[in-house]
Amino acid sequence: MTSPLIDRVRERLAAEASSLHPAVVAAAIRAESGGVLGDTEVLTNLRALQTELTGAGPLEPLLNADGTTDVLVTAPDEVWVDDGSGLRRTPVRFSDEGAVRRLAQRLALAAGRRLDEAQPWVDGQLHGLGTGEFTVRLHAVLPPVAAGGTCLSLRVLRPASQDLAALIAAGTIADGAAALVRDVIAARLAFLVSGGTGAGKTTLLAAALGAVPQGERIVCVEDAAELAPRHPHVVKLVARGANVEGVGEVTVRDLVRQALRMRPDRIVVGEVRGAEVVDLLAALNTGHDGGAGTVHANTPAEVPARMEALGAVGGLDRPALHSQLAAAVQVVLHVARDHTGARRLTEIGVLRPHDDGRVRVVPAWRIGSGPQPGAEDLNRLIAMRQTR
Repeated sequence: MTSPLIDRVRERLAAEASSLHPAVVAAAIRAESGGVLGDTEVLTNLRALQTELTGAGPLEPLLNADGTTDVLVTAPDEVWVDDGSGLRRTPVRFSDEGAVRRLAQRLALAAGRRLDEAQPWVDGQLHGLGTGEFTVRLHAVLPPVAAGGTCLSLRVLRPASQDLAALIAAGTIADGAAALVRDVIAARLAFLVSGGTGAGKTTLLAAALGAVPQGERIVCVEDAAELAPRHPHVVKLVARGANVEGVGEVTVRDLVRQALRMRPDRIVVGEVRGAEVVDLLAALNTGHDGGAGTVHANTPAEVPARMEALGAVGGLDRPALHSQLAAAVQVVLHVARDHTGARRLTEIGVLRPHDDGRVRVVPAWRIGSGPQPGAEDLNRLIAMRQTR
């Protein structure tokens, strides 16, 4: 099926506001081809056009496959997938650069965004692709900004619903750390889960929240709905981007402020990555013990610096940030991938203020080594909270 014919059929269906029922699409193909196609050709073209017009096209099977976290397209014949074991190239191919571009533009439209020469990149979220059981974070860039051709990145955001027992059984949490994690939760210590992209931060956070006593109310604020802890009393607030007209935006910071008015026992921010850090720290310093969130950092030691950078976005200077952080957060749980690509809880750290007024993360437990210098501080914090 030629690109001009695809374009004509697409325009006809759009103009008629027609459904994508096979009979309707087949009729449009016959009409736009001048009625010269036989039944076999119409059927072949129907299949090609349904791939062009619905779902994620040839990427749909990859998105629906168990374990898929990322699907990346860098050229018509370069489609990559990460299913938890690192990136690998797939046999999926697009017919040409135009097919990749059309898919990217259609997905952008489905996300309520525009993608064209005037706006050559897009960042959005898609719901209802494939099985409809997950959200997909979309990013796409068009040429000439993407010098090699349309670049499409799809991150699969499946609900994180595993519990601590499942992560321990899978080896994500070592036996030596499991008791510490449970004690941190029971003592209502505020904690951050740190790690790189795709390291399993949200999965660990959801599992930890599932261990919160059932009588407590958890209010989760997220940019995209990922957290699905096995807990009977969870309220989920999800941010919303502006529409194509530039209005209607609801930020994570807006929702953190709303969460304070919802009688939370624990306030959770799925990913702390902007000015909302100011409101979260303020909330944790006003009697909301046991709060949590995730933050991007390559090592636990880098967490204070990362929080500094985020606090600056919200107008909080370094001394104020460290003062708030020291009082608000006690523990860092760090996750990373090992040499096999498996996700592991690699370190537990305790936040300790120093004489210069800055907070540093002191290791309390490390995978393969066990207890570290900060273990005594962490045990003391846990004991103090348990006697309240």
